[in-house]
Formats: sequence, structure tokens, C-alpha cells
Amino acid sequence: MYAIVEIAGQQFKVAKDRQLYVHRLNQEEGKQLTFDDVYLISDDGKTTVGAPVIEGASVTATVNKHLKGDKVIVFKKKRRKGYQKKNGHRQYLSQITIDSITSGGSKKTAAKSTSTSKAEAEKTKSQSKADSKVSEDKKKTTQSKETTSQDLNDLTVAELKAMAKEKGLEGYSSLKKAELIELIEKA
Repeated sequence: MYAIVEIAGQQFKVAKDRQLYVHRLNQEEGKQLTFDDVYLISDDGKTTVGAPVIEGASVTATVNKHLKGDKVIVFKKKRRKGYQKKNGHRQYLSQITIDSITSGGSKKTAAKSTSTSKAEAEKTKSQSKADSKVSEDKKKTTQSKETTSQDLNDLTVAELKAMAKEKGLEGYSSLKKAELIELIEKA
């Protein structure tokens, strides 16, 4: 069994009796801690993933000792300028041992959500049927308009001008093709 848990701002994969080095914790040596930010628990192939955390799940650990990590050297240099700086530090760490991993009751919330989602699905089905009837009517009217506009788009400007002259429209001589189509469709 293992878990992914957030400890001191970092995520760790933990298992029972495993020792970890984490950023310094404000806890005395020998004291127990409980971490509630558990993101994932895997137990014999059965994996539970939180959204973002698993409710009710926790990891218990004991602080073994506080120590400093290895020295980290920070060296800065700009070549041909005579500039170089050497700094370093040792990170403060805490060594902890994982005592136990407890999973929460996430199954209850999942059962509730499935029952509510079924009711919501039925509501959406009934709404979609009504919407589909309305959309079919709109499609029929738009298709008839599209066929007439497509027919007009296939014609040349000279043919459109002749059609406007037959309908008795005025001021069509200086119009462009799109304007002519609009004028004819309005009439």
C-alpha cells in the first residue's frame, strides 16, 4: 500500500515504515504528525484518486530527528569581466518515518453522486427532445433560405441585374454581387 501526500509544500510517495527527508517541520523530535492532504492511495491494485484530495484519508508519521542536508554551492561568474561569487547553504531537514496510511470513506460520496447524476440525465433528455423539435423547424426554414441564396450565388452579376430589372427594383446598377443578392432576397 502506498500513497501520494503533500508534506511541507512538496508531494511524496510514501509507504508504511519508510523514512523520508522533508523540509524542516515545526515539531519536536519523537512527536507524531498527521498529514491530511492525501492525493492518491493505492492498495493491492485498487487505486483511489482524490479531487484534489481524498476526504477522510490521512498519513501518520513520527519525527525522528532534525538535521542539515549536504552543502549546496552557488557559483556565479561572468567571463572576461573579473566577476565571480561563491555562495552556499545547507538546507534544514527533518527525518520522518511513516507509521500508517488510512483511507477515507470516499465510496459513500461516489454513490450519492451517481444517483443525482441519473436524475440530471433524465432531465436533460426531456429538455433535449423539446429542443430538437424546435431546432428541426428552424433547420427547415433556414434550408429554404439557403437554397434560394445558393441559387443566387451561382448566378453572374449580369444575370442578377437582369433579375432586379424584372422585379422593378431601382439603383441596382452600381451594386456589388452580395448587395444585389440582398436586394433581391428582400424584394
